[in-house]
Amino acid sequence: MSGRRVDALIVAGAVAAAGIVALGPGAPSLSPAGRYVLATGAFAAILWVTEALPLPVTALCIPALLTVFGVYPTLGGALVGFADPVLALLLAGFVLAAALSKHDVDRRIAYRLVARIGTSPRRLVLAVMVATAGLSMLISNTATTAMMVPVALGVARTTVGKPAAVPNEDARGAQPDGDAGNPRPEPDPETQTNVETAALLGTAYAASIGGVGTLIGSPPNAIVVSQLSTRLGYEIGFAEWLIVGLPVVVVSLPIAWYLLAVRLYPPEVADVTGAREHARDRVASLGPLDPAGRRVVAVAAATAGLWLLGGADFLFEPLLPGRWYTTLFGGAGESVFGLGHQGVLYYVLVGLLAIPVLFLADAIEWDDVESIDWGTLVLLGGGLSLADALARTDAVAWLADTVLGPLVGVPVVVLVFSIVIATIIAGELASNTAMAAVLAPILIDVGPRYADALGTTGELASVLLVVTGGVAASFGFALPVATPPNAIVFGSGRVSRARMLRAGSVLDVVLAVVVTGVLLALFLLVWPLLG
Repeated sequence: MSGRRVDALIVAGAVAAAGIVALGPGAPSLSPAGRYVLATGAFAAILWVTEALPLPVTALCIPALLTVFGVYPTLGGALVGFADPVLALLLAGFVLAAALSKHDVDRRIAYRLVARIGTSPRRLVLAVMVATAGLSMLISNTATTAMMVPVALGVARTTVGKPAAVPNEDARGAQPDGDAGNPRPEPDPETQTNVETAALLGTAYAASIGGVGTLIGSPPNAIVVSQLSTRLGYEIGFAEWLIVGLPVVVVSLPIAWYLLAVRLYPPEVADVTGAREHARDRVASLGPLDPAGRRVVAVAAATAGLWLLGGADFLFEPLLPGRWYTTLFGGAGESVFGLGHQGVLYYVLVGLLAIPVLFLADAIEWDDVESIDWGTLVLLGGGLSLADALARTDAVAWLADTVLGPLVGVPVVVLVFSIVIATIIAGELASNTAMAAVLAPILIDVGPRYADALGTTGELASVLLVVTGGVAASFGFALPVATPPNAIVFGSGRVSRARMLRAGSVLDVVLAVVVTGVLLALFLLVWPLLG
């Protein structure tokens, strides 16, 4: 049976499942609108897991189904997720990434780190992982992995004395060649070297870990912030997310490196002279950064600086006149324009304004922007539309009782670990963006039940749980389908499924424990001080 026919059968099965949920007896406590939202979620979940349709295409079906079912009286209401400010923030991040890549700023950073840090095979892997994690905080983890795979292969093959015949290192955003109908063959175990395996898996894992560090690093982060703002009116800015994300990255990345390069796949060679020379040669071949590239760096640095400044409003409140404070940081009072204001330094607004500045600086052209990851923005919009529909009906309360009801009364550490490990396991099979969109409203709803156990308010309890789910959504390491970085590395043809499964399974378990400990410590010891 052809792949197209199988996909059509899966779509038909998803429609049937939606019909059963929507028209069946269902739970007596659910309203018709709640059943219809769950039916839409069942349809989307089946297609997101099976990928019978491209993920963004499935996302576009969500507002259509919600309108057909009558959950929203108009299509405009069902499309609310596509107008969420976090989509504009990610768009700004994608455009900044395109500008940095156009002028090879990302490659310069990566190769310079390899040349300076990679003084031994293990440190060579560490340099690749540090470069990848750092770049994925500003560039999408998918684009970062696509850029870093040729870098990792080049330095790894040079280390073991093989010709550096790797995929085109000047290619941008390359995707794996294999697909379901024509899968890439498994590499010969005898030709796989530990240094290649560690460097490539380290690239994928570091991209996912680094993406947790900033709001623009990974779509689940943006979903968490959007849902907290929509449901609770609780705002997490760029600087506040760093307080959560950076510690997770700083603790998780060395552990992932140690497990890969020291315990599981220790390099077989000791001399890395060739790899470091390869990195230096690549830096030299790129030449000096041209004026347009320097302008890109200046705009990116200024944008990041303003994102951080926007989170330091408490420092300026006693120093600025009320109107100017409202103009810069937002508030209920009048701005210099005489009206209420969200603030010029609102991080989404800063990101959007950076886009025309890049064009005015002659640092980027529209052709460079056309190739950004529009599919992720569509997927995120559909996920947010589904999350909004869940929150608007009693479906979210029903899901919270059904999924997390058995955990009521358990110690908080058990609850948080259960959320982390369940999210990671589910993320091995489903889109982490879609999963975060479904989980966020559920975790927000169940949070107040654990306020007393946490010794905090119901609002902060919800923040802890939903941020935990968002972070864990990026931590799927065992299967090629778990995350785009895993798929890209597997698609290189240099890492077998067995090796990824072995390393990823260990990381899934170890980092689930680590994330649980880090997030609990942050929210119990640090987060209350920010309020």
